[in-house]
Amino acid sequence: MDPRIRRVRDSDVEAVVRLVHELAEYEKAADECHLTPEALRAALFGDAPALYGHVAELDGRVVGFALWFLNFSTWRGVHGIYLEDLFVRPEARGSGLGKALLAALAEECTRRGYARLEWWVLDWNPAVDFYTSLGAEAMDEWTVYRLTDESLTALAGESAAAADPARPGA
Repeated sequence: MDPRIRRVRDSDVEAVVRLVHELAEYEKAADECHLTPEALRAALFGDAPALYGHVAELDGRVVGFALWFLNFSTWRGVHGIYLEDLFVRPEARGSGLGKALLAALAEECTRRGYARLEWWVLDWNPAVDFYTSLGAEAMDEWTVYRLTDESLTALAGESAAAADPARPGA
């Protein structure tokens, strides 16, 4: 593995949170990013961590990160890695750190016998050409769906009502 890439440590949390907020600003969604150091620390290092990460360093400073979690392919019968976010500060781009972060995740996949490394990319992101150059394929025939906020709460309420027929509204 590239010596500039390593697993995230507790001491990196503040830097990674700052980078996540920079990514949100880059993606024109700064007002949607509410990540705190406490939340990231709990997700990465709590009792039952379900989030993992790598950081990229230049001159001893964290300038990039990849945060990921496991998914599962029912068709292949094995796990894969879903890359939630990858970001390298603009001044460090072109140094190979983005590719090195992806290579570290690919190495995780092959070492653990995982079948896939997947991520989403905004259509306008210039990194699309970079990802294609690595052999990544756009999954254009799939449409992403998401439930959040009121819709998520409403649907959860239907499940709770179905589980308790005596509950009002059931």
